[in-house]
Amino acid sequence: MDMNTFDHGLTKQGWIVFPDALDAALVDRLRRDCLKWVDICTGYQVANGINANGDGTAHHSIGENDSIDEYIAMHLFHPWLEHFFAGKPYILHACNPVGGFPHAQNYVHRVHRDVATFIPNFNLRMNMLVMLDDFTIENGATQVLSGSHVQSEQPDAAAFAAHAEYLTGRAGSVVLFNSYLWHRGTLNTTARNRVALTLSYGPAFVKPQMDYARLIGEERGAQLAPLTRQVLGFNSRVPVSLSEWYRPRTERLYQPDQG
Repeated sequence: MDMNTFDHGLTKQGWIVFPDALDAALVDRLRRDCLKWVDICTGYQVANGINANGDGTAHHSIGENDSIDEYIAMHLFHPWLEHFFAGKPYILHACNPVGGFPHAQNYVHRVHRDVATFIPNFNLRMNMLVMLDDFTIENGATQVLSGSHVQSEQPDAAAFAAHAEYLTGRAGSVVLFNSYLWHRGTLNTTARNRVALTLSYGPAFVKPQMDYARLIGEERGAQLAPLTRQVLGFNSRVPVSLSEWYRPRTERLYQPDQG
């Protein structure tokens, strides 16, 4: 996709679709690993009394050396992400699989946007929706209110319902959308899961939801490609001691180009 088309879609409607961006083999591996992570995070949710049976979602599904780590390290959409962030360093802010279980509702079905802060005319975050099943109206495709990425206040329910559009597409399609965009999941009325991988990216100087660099660890981080280290936050870590602060320039945890 050329940048003019990308810019037009992001500016006018707040979202753009890359149809059939992933091959079938990668889609199958991602789907399987997303459901694995939903099971893992269900265990945490139930054990910590957050809910009784899990809500069909997972969060921060990084570090198991599976297909999700592989996908992030492929950087398939780096040119468009880099363009969105005006050539400045960016990092992964969240990596959250969604199981899309039949007839199950959770927090993603409320009208929301995935960033609480609204700064007019500033690209604060970019969402990425990876379709790991065909997205249809029947199986709970995401709804978006095109153009709502420029408004600070949540639209009322009637306005959203009247004007929202479904993001439908084949498995392997990927949607990039401005995180200011108001959207919601819809109910899966079929008998099969509708699985998705949702990610978000933002400027390196904005805190991610999880400290992926410390989660992964320096030993494994040292083996990563430079761009992967950047995206996973290894160049924008916060020191926790004076010994970590007083390091030679090349070894600093927060590099000077991170904003």
